Amino acid sequence: MRLATAIAVLSAASVLAASAVRADDANTPDFSGMWGRNAFDAETLPEGPGPIRNIQRLPNGLGDPDGLVGDYKNPILKPLAAEIVKLKGDVSKRGEDFPDPSNQCRPYSPPFTFAMQLGVQMLQGKDEIVMLYSQDDQVRRVRMNASHPANVVPSAMGDSVGHYEGDTLVIDTVGVAVGPATVVDRYGTPQSEAMHVVERYRLIDAAEAKAAQTQHEKKEGRVGGGPGAMPIDPNSDRGLQLRFTVEDPNVFTTPWSAQVTYMRTRTPWQEQVCAENFFEYYSGKSTAVPAADKPDF
Repeated sequence: MRLATAIAVLSAASVLAASAVRADDANTPDFSGMWGRNAFDAETLPEGPGPIRNIQRLPNGLGDPDGLVGDYKNPILKPLAAEIVKLKGDVSKRGEDFPDPSNQCRPYSPPFTFAMQLGVQMLQGKDEIVMLYSQDDQVRRVRMNASHPANVVPSAMGDSVGHYEGDTLVIDTVGVAVGPATVVDRYGTPQSEAMHVVERYRLIDAAEAKAAQTQHEKKEGRVGGGPGAMPIDPNSDRGLQLRFTVEDPNVFTTPWSAQVTYMRTRTPWQEQVCAENFFEYYSGKSTAVPAADKPDF
């Protein structure tokens, strides 16, 4: 199944690369190439309701990478959601992991992907954009200049439609299927199938992008230490910034927004496989290897 998925991804990449929107439309921003960052979680914006943050900090003030204790008192959370985040934090305090897509070999659906993924590549086509995320080879497809169907069938990545507003790519996603490991962020915030996510991507100056990344790393730490897990290209003059808004009336008291800033990375595309290892997900515990209820073909 994984081999078939890899072939499908490569085939889609080849087709879209050949039909990519470039100089044939001077008004279309070019988001091609590899983009990366070196800190997990989304960046908070200067004002307005924002994402759940890690309240467990290291002595130096950085977020504890091994202690994922979400701020369950954040007013964006409804009571039941706040209780779930608190319970997940208690699990982490015991030195254990709670299930999420990254440790259960599940799809990184939005908005979890914005908290976890460090690298992204866009393949821009006239009618479709394919978004490739480096960790565990996650794939999203965005139908351009289209509408959501009247009756959306929930799926792992949801139904995503996009359009350009000047220099900005706008993506609207609904219909994300909720499974046992589906979460909004690294702190176990739940979501329902009523979730609605709007993303806005635009190119920014490299200096602005570097400043945003540096500020975020000072709060949440740098993955990979000095060199970084996704080494940044020092010769690049552009950054890519995503601002997104999440609303889910079953989970949140209000819509909230956050930001992710990428820069050009020198890291080539990395083929990764999420291996089902039932001794790896939890400290000293085992869990069942994921299995399909019926054949895929």
